[in-house]
Formats: sequence, C-alpha cells, structure tokens
Amino acid sequence: MIKNSLEKITILKTASLVEALKKMDIEGVKLLIVVENGLFYGLISIGDIQRAIINNKPFSIEIQNIIRSNIFVASAGDDPEEIKQDMLLRKIEFMPVVNDRKEIVDVLFWEDLFKDSPLPSHYEKINLPVVIMAGGRGERLKPLTNVIPKPLIPLGEKPIIDEIIESFQRNGCNKFYISVNYMSDMIRDHFLKKGNYENIEFIQENKPLGTAGSLFYLKGKISSTFFVNNCDVLIKQNYAEIYNYHRESRNEITIVASLKSTKVPYGLVETEENGRITGITEKPYVNYMVNTGLYLLEPHLLDELKEGEPLNITSLIEGILARRGRAGSFPISEDSWFDIGEIGDYWKLINSVRVKQKGHEY
Repeated sequence: MIKNSLEKITILKTASLVEALKKMDIEGVKLLIVVENGLFYGLISIGDIQRAIINNKPFSIEIQNIIRSNIFVASAGDDPEEIKQDMLLRKIEFMPVVNDRKEIVDVLFWEDLFKDSPLPSHYEKINLPVVIMAGGRGERLKPLTNVIPKPLIPLGEKPIIDEIIESFQRNGCNKFYISVNYMSDMIRDHFLKKGNYENIEFIQENKPLGTAGSLFYLKGKISSTFFVNNCDVLIKQNYAEIYNYHRESRNEITIVASLKSTKVPYGLVETEENGRITGITEKPYVNYMVNTGLYLLEPHLLDELKEGEPLNITSLIEGILARRGRAGSFPISEDSWFDIGEIGDYWKLINSVRVKQKGHEY
C-alpha cells in the first residue's frame, strides 16, 4: 500500500519545475515528496513552484534547486498522536515518515487520519471589492448565448457567475460590481430572484466598452485595491496569496497567469549562419504563461480611463508599461484555471471530473 501511495506523490529531484507542476495537477495534490535513488530528499509545494516562477527561474530548472530546507517530516519512532496533532496544526495534506537511512517507511494522509473532516482551506479574509466583467455577447459560445447570457451558463447546478462570486466570498470578499450590457435584464433578474442583491451593484454599459472601459464608472465608488474577473473564467487559488504578492511587489496591476505546456507535433530544426544545422529537437514541449482573465488593480488606475471610451485591459497594461509603471504576474497551474470562453472548452469542462460536485470546490 505504501508503494502505491508513494508512486503518486513522489518525484525525482532532477525533475523540472514543469514536470512537478504537471504531476500535482494529475494527482490533485499541492505537495510532492522529492526523492533521490528511492530515498527521501525533500518536499516541494505549489508555493515553492509559484515563488520560483515569480523569481524568473526557468521552467526547465530542476526542483532540487528550488526546494526549501525548512520542512516538516516525521521520524520513525515519533508518537503517532503527536504526528497527527502536528498535521492538524499545520493543515498538512500528508506527512512522510522517514528513518535514519532516509528511507520513507510510511506516509500518513489527512483523509485517513481525519475521515470526517476535509482538509481545511487556508482562506485569509481580505474583503476586497470584486468587479465581474459580464457585458460581452459570448460570440464564441453560440448557440448557447443566443438564448442565455454568458454569466448564466450553468456549471453543474449553478451558473458560472454564482461560482465566481462564491469563490471570492470564501476569501471574505463581499462587495461585487457586475458590468452588464448584453441580456442585462436577465442577469439582474437572476440575482433579484436569489434575494442577495444588497451586496451587488450593476454597471450598465450602453455600448460595448471592452474588458476595462466600464471601470470608469467605478470612480468614487472604489478606493482600495480591487479584483477584476472575466465572467467566463474560474480560478482555483487562494486569492489572499495573489493579493499578498501584489502588495509586496507594489504592483499597480497584477495578472493571474497560467503555465501552459504544448507539445509541438514536429521536429524543430535549429540553424545558424548559412543554414548550418546546430540541433534537432523531436516534438518538444513548449512552455509559456497565458493571461487567465483575472486581475488585481490599484484604484488610481481608474483616473486613467475616459467616459464612454472602449478599452481592453491589455491596453491599460500597455499604458502602465509605457510610463514605466509596475505590472506583475502571479502564476498558477494549468488545472487551476477553468475557462469556458469557447464552446469546446465549455463542453470539455462539463464532461470533466473537475466540475464541482456536491461537497467539493473547484
């Protein structure tokens, strides 16, 4: 049994950052045991990987170069009750038990020790305003959006906009601004029937204003750091961690970016002067960061917007960079980003085990 468990949560110290992130996504964990020649070497967490990407480490870096030394493991002979209490205190999803020869003699899992209590999520309460951009026509989601606006497209038993709001509420965010245009009456009626209208304010676009233009109408309403979330994306991430990075980096705007890995279906030829071949890589993976559609902004950026002028948030970022302002990105894994912007993505998500089931979160 220990062998089967170990196979899912161990990774070689020579594995790359990307390989570790992929394994976390596949196994649904945020922590892996790092091994060398079958022996315990260390632990690597999703936080370690995110810090490495933020510090501009290459995606190909071996994880032995980014793991921390201050980790918590149990020793063979430790009192099982003390190990259990330590896991409870630190909210650790599993605890390896290691002997003097660095052999992993056991792994204690939260779900085995605390059968009736799911692992608590670390949701620091930040209570920041949230703007949801819900005014688009959802052209890429037709024919669904011919009869229902994109924010009300269902994911399981709830529309996506409800899932977005609930994900922020877990972090203590309770004030929401929803920018609407297409089928706006249907969106308003949805919240009116739910009876939770008091913490929601609508921004009515009289014409399409892009992904940032309607933010102009929040001048005088928002005076703190605030989130902007496109209505077709869900992010599985503790928003407080994004905010802490944004604040510590003194960013004016932070993009949440997903690490994507795509296999090139051809052999790549590398050449130099006169066409001389210097190397051939057969069907390599290309790794890159993509914009997820979730942002964190400082309120002074509202002063840079003009009334009624269409503007995409990418253009706002370009303006910040042009004046040498501070813009940053917070990395998340590919499986922490749920995008239904296109009809194919929507059906894929609906048919996936990742769709929220009763008692589980995205």
